[in-house]
Amino acid sequence: MTVETLVSADGKELTIKVFGRFDFSVHQAFRDAYDAHQPAALRYVLDLAGTSYLDSSALGMLLLLRDHAGGDAADISIVNCNQDVKKILTISNFEQLFTIR
Repeated sequence: MTVETLVSADGKELTIKVFGRFDFSVHQAFRDAYDAHQPAALRYVLDLAGTSYLDSSALGMLLLLRDHAGGDAADISIVNCNQDVKKILTISNFEQLFTIR
Protein backbone atom coordinates (compact mmCIF):
# COMPACT_ATOMS: atom_id res chain seq x y z
CA MET A 1 0.00 0.00 0.00
CA THR A 2 1.64 3.14 -1.23
CA VAL A 3 0.64 6.64 -2.11
CA GLU A 4 2.32 8.57 -4.94
CA THR A 5 1.88 12.13 -6.09
CA LEU A 6 2.39 13.86 -9.40
CA VAL A 7 2.27 17.63 -9.84
CA SER A 8 1.37 19.12 -13.22
CA ALA A 9 3.94 21.28 -15.00
CA ASP A 10 2.08 24.46 -14.05
CA GLY A 11 1.70 23.33 -10.42
CA LYS A 12 -2.07 23.75 -10.47
CA GLU A 13 -3.07 20.08 -10.54
CA LEU A 14 -2.06 17.44 -8.03
CA THR A 15 -2.61 13.78 -8.87
CA ILE A 16 -2.63 11.34 -5.96
CA LYS A 17 -2.36 7.62 -6.70
CA VAL A 18 -3.24 5.01 -4.09
CA PHE A 19 -2.01 1.45 -4.61
CA GLY A 20 -3.40 -1.60 -2.81
CA ARG A 21 -5.86 -1.20 0.03
CA PHE A 22 -7.10 2.33 0.67
CA ASP A 23 -7.73 2.13 4.40
CA PHE A 24 -6.52 3.66 7.65
CA SER A 25 -3.03 2.24 7.17
CA VAL A 26 -2.38 4.90 4.48
CA HIS A 27 -3.94 7.77 6.43
CA GLN A 28 -0.70 9.65 7.11
CA ALA A 29 0.78 9.05 3.65
CA PHE A 30 -2.47 10.21 2.01
CA ARG A 31 -2.64 13.35 4.13
CA ASP A 32 1.04 14.12 3.50
CA ALA A 33 0.40 13.78 -0.26
CA TYR A 34 -1.75 16.91 -0.34
CA ASP A 35 -0.48 18.79 2.74
CA ALA A 36 3.08 18.80 1.38
CA HIS A 37 2.00 20.52 -1.85
CA GLN A 38 2.27 24.25 -1.20
CA PRO A 39 0.63 26.37 -2.35
CA ALA A 40 -2.51 24.29 -2.45
CA ALA A 41 -3.43 22.95 -5.88
CA LEU A 42 -6.44 24.26 -7.78
CA ARG A 43 -7.40 20.80 -9.05
CA TYR A 44 -6.98 17.37 -7.51
CA VAL A 45 -7.14 14.02 -9.27
CA LEU A 46 -7.34 10.87 -7.20
CA ASP A 47 -6.24 7.98 -9.42
CA LEU A 48 -7.52 4.69 -8.00
CA ALA A 49 -6.40 2.43 -10.86
CA GLY A 50 -4.14 0.55 -8.45
CA THR A 51 -6.64 0.49 -5.57
CA SER A 52 -8.14 -2.89 -4.84
CA TYR A 53 -10.31 -1.95 -1.86
CA LEU A 54 -11.49 1.02 0.16
CA ASP A 55 -13.26 1.21 3.48
CA SER A 56 -15.07 3.82 5.58
CA SER A 57 -11.81 5.37 6.78
CA ALA A 58 -10.89 6.00 3.13
CA LEU A 59 -14.24 7.75 2.64
CA GLY A 60 -13.38 9.93 5.63
CA MET A 61 -9.97 10.71 4.13
CA LEU A 62 -11.67 11.77 0.89
CA LEU A 63 -13.84 14.17 2.89
CA LEU A 64 -10.74 15.61 4.59
CA LEU A 65 -9.18 16.16 1.16
CA ARG A 66 -12.37 17.89 0.05
CA ASP A 67 -12.25 20.23 3.06
CA HIS A 68 -8.58 20.96 2.37
CA ALA A 69 -9.37 21.72 -1.28
CA GLY A 70 -12.10 24.23 -0.48
CA GLY A 71 -15.24 22.29 0.44
CA ASP A 72 -18.10 22.90 -1.97
CA ALA A 73 -15.79 24.84 -4.30
CA ALA A 74 -13.28 21.96 -4.49
CA ASP A 75 -12.31 20.59 -7.90
CA ILE A 76 -11.62 16.92 -7.21
CA SER A 77 -11.93 14.06 -9.69
CA ILE A 78 -11.76 10.40 -8.74
CA VAL A 79 -10.66 8.38 -11.76
CA ASN A 80 -9.92 4.81 -12.86
CA CYS A 81 -11.96 3.05 -10.16
CA ASN A 82 -12.59 -0.66 -10.44
CA GLN A 83 -16.22 -1.80 -10.20
CA ASP A 84 -16.06 -2.62 -6.46
CA VAL A 85 -14.56 0.73 -5.53
CA LYS A 86 -17.00 2.60 -7.76
CA LYS A 87 -19.91 0.73 -6.16
CA ILE A 88 -18.81 1.80 -2.67
CA LEU A 89 -18.49 5.42 -3.80
CA THR A 90 -21.92 5.30 -5.43
CA ILE A 91 -23.64 3.71 -2.43
CA SER A 92 -22.05 6.39 -0.25
CA ASN A 93 -23.43 9.11 -2.58
CA PHE A 94 -19.94 10.47 -3.21
CA GLU A 95 -20.88 11.33 -6.79
CA GLN A 96 -22.69 14.27 -5.17
CA LEU A 97 -19.39 15.54 -3.73
CA PHE A 98 -16.77 14.48 -6.30
CA THR A 99 -16.52 14.01 -10.03
CA ILE A 100 -16.16 10.26 -10.56
CA ARG A 101 -14.85 9.09 -13.93
